[in-house]
Amino acid sequence: MRRALAKFVIFVALAALPAVAQQSRVFRQGDSWVEEITGSLPAVRNLRLSTDAGAVRVQGGNQNSINYVIRKRINASSEQAARRRFETFKVSVGTEGDTASIEGEAPEGGVHRLSVDFSLDVPRNLDWAKLETQGGSMVVASIAGRVDASTGGGSMKLEQIAGNITGETGGGSIAVDAAGADLKLETGGGSIHIGSVKGKIEAQTGGGSVEVGDGMQGALLETGGGSIAVRRCLGKVKASTGGGSIELGQIDGPAELETGGGSIRVAGAKRAVKAESGGGSIELFKLGSGARVETGGGAIIAEFIASRGNFTESSLETPSGDITVYLLPEIALTLHAAIEMASGHNIRSDFPQFKVTIEGEEYGPKRVMADGSLNGGGPVLKVETNSGDISLLRAGR
Repeated sequence: MRRALAKFVIFVALAALPAVAQQSRVFRQGDSWVEEITGSLPAVRNLRLSTDAGAVRVQGGNQNSINYVIRKRINASSEQAARRRFETFKVSVGTEGDTASIEGEAPEGGVHRLSVDFSLDVPRNLDWAKLETQGGSMVVASIAGRVDASTGGGSMKLEQIAGNITGETGGGSIAVDAAGADLKLETGGGSIHIGSVKGKIEAQTGGGSVEVGDGMQGALLETGGGSIAVRRCLGKVKASTGGGSIELGQIDGPAELETGGGSIRVAGAKRAVKAESGGGSIELFKLGSGARVETGGGAIIAEFIASRGNFTESSLETPSGDITVYLLPEIALTLHAAIEMASGHNIRSDFPQFKVTIEGEEYGPKRVMADGSLNGGGPVLKVETNSGDISLLRAGR
């Protein structure tokens, strides 16, 4: 009811505006009939496009007007039958103040075999473009201002947008090549691919994968079950997946990573890392600070290269996997390591400062421990597995 009232208000407002010069023609194309509506609007600061159906393409450029082509397409027995069907999908075009509006309204029963697409060439220096379709794909490129885009289920591609971006689709994929400000994306189940972003990133999908190239600030990434990959991020990364893998390249900010069962791998992190997996392996390399790591069953590898004073309290825990720790000889820390059920497992150490001891009877259950300090001691590093080996090795930069 509220949506219908809003449509009526928009229709009345547009109808009250001066008529927009446009042309319409109907022609045969292959097995289909096509109605093509072309026209132009004066350059304004804002654009609003809302349609009940149809694909949308908006391309920014150097022109001083908004030029549009709207095509309706249908298979029909005759031109007359096609025209009757075309008339059921209403298009309203107009301007009010600094805003140009284009409205596409389908009949109550839907468009049925009628397809529609909107193609717009607009001034690049738009302040704001608000674009909405209930079911088609969307492509938006070369806009200097803010873009708010949504589709009920199609794919979305956003290229060279300088302002803030919000993009939402009910289930299609989303691709963004370059964003000059903050980015917020959501899809019900498709994949998300992001190139480079100067602002903050928020990306959420119900089940697809998430990929990020370069993030200049922080990134908040979530998927119901797909994988997550980030090549580089200068800010904080928080990533969670219901079961997929997580793979990060170089991360300058802190990182919080969680997966229901997949593996986690980090190539390098300057700040503290928190990583949790329900059962996958975890590999963290070139850690410039500390790490808190826990997995329900996989192996753990952690390489600490923190300079003196940068290492923070850390823990590495797994119930049934091996743990391998690489440490720079000059790092300052206090170690507490233990294998709780050490039958057939042991602790190997490259550092004589760590004293290895064994508790338990000769033929009974044993507990193997290693304790000690490097360079006078420092924040505690806790390493614990129930039934795996522990290796404490020297790391090189």
